[in-house]
Amino acid sequence: MAKKILVVLSEWGYWGEELVGPYDVLKAAGYSFDFMTPKGRKPPALPPSMDESYMDPPLGKCVTTSHFARRTQEIDGSELLSNPISLEDVLPQMPYFNSENFGHELERFYAIREEFWKLYVDEYDALLLPGGSGPMVDMVNNERLHNLILGYLDRDKLIAAECYCVTCLAFARDWTDRTSIINGKHVTGHAREYDYKDGTGFAQMYGYDNQPMNTSANFGPPFYPLEYILRDAVGPTGKFHGGVGHTLSTILDYPFLTGRSTQDSTLVGELMVKCLEQGLKRYGW
Repeated sequence: MAKKILVVLSEWGYWGEELVGPYDVLKAAGYSFDFMTPKGRKPPALPPSMDESYMDPPLGKCVTTSHFARRTQEIDGSELLSNPISLEDVLPQMPYFNSENFGHELERFYAIREEFWKLYVDEYDALLLPGGSGPMVDMVNNERLHNLILGYLDRDKLIAAECYCVTCLAFARDWTDRTSIINGKHVTGHAREYDYKDGTGFAQMYGYDNQPMNTSANFGPPFYPLEYILRDAVGPTGKFHGGVGHTLSTILDYPFLTGRSTQDSTLVGELMVKCLEQGLKRYGW
């Protein structure tokens, strides 16, 4: 099978380096890519991730290097992400509990999901979920995405998530037991000390009619403190690693590879290669 990665990106804005870092490493290692978004719209890069003068408030320093600003601009302005797969078009929602013929519809959903897994899990080596603020809106509580993630877990395939996309793993869980799939695992993610207190931004917004509003926006703090969610999700036998004060915080507890933030992105790509080609199963703890 050809070396292939499925990448799911937010339509509200992804952080450039969190795609570019692993993308460039994996591409150099011979991997090809397919891209997917929740509704099939081109994902925009967050403006600060293309601006090397941007000062990150919690860290008190510029976090976008000239290299990653340029590479993000190149990808954002290219056709690479112009025609992503629409997750909404290839997998239906699980039926509502009170819907008509729930039992039959649930059986039908599972049959469709198995065929979906054959196309979008079996044909790939790994799943990559780059972060940024956008995923909080259209990925973290996206039931379709949860079911995609469950497919990679079912097939024992690598799942790499960065920054706020680690929350997708916290909320992905089998419908019948509802325990997080990272329960008992070691993960990293945005530590409380590094959360914004204001100015959480989105590159594109969509209205109630699902049409683009052609505007970016700045809100207050992030919608939730990621660290608290991850601490609860891993439970008493797992562990959250914040890595506060350390430049990098990247944790591999197979099949989950998690990166705290932008600076971990290249290492995430390097560890994906080592995991896929050398059988690495543990790193960072």
